[in-house]
Amino acid sequence: MANNRPLSPHLQIYKLPITGLISITHRLTGVFLTIGLMGFVWMLAQVKSGMLDFLAMQTQLHSLPMQLLLSCFIYSLMFHLCHGIRHLIWDVGQSFTREKLTYYAVLELILVLVLTGITLAVIL
Repeated sequence: MANNRPLSPHLQIYKLPITGLISITHRLTGVFLTIGLMGFVWMLAQVKSGMLDFLAMQTQLHSLPMQLLLSCFIYSLMFHLCHGIRHLIWDVGQSFTREKLTYYAVLELILVLVLTGITLAVIL
């Protein structure tokens, strides 16, 4: 017997709301922050190892791939900061209407980009 029932929701039709996309991004950036912190521990170990290892690490950090990873790490850090503030607003029982959720989601994304840009302008 053939099962002719439609799949729901159709992935070609269904569009995640911005709040859902931000929730997924929050989890992904959390994973990236964990990996980045392991890289930070590696950098501390290189500093402790001596001048030659420190200079080798500095050379690696100035390469384009490492600059891109650093930029992604800063973005992830700023995203977690802004999303954490958004959760604090929720903890006091505010902004649970659909309009407010969308407003704060867009505001969060704008602030993340601004804070990331400022941070990268200062450190790069």
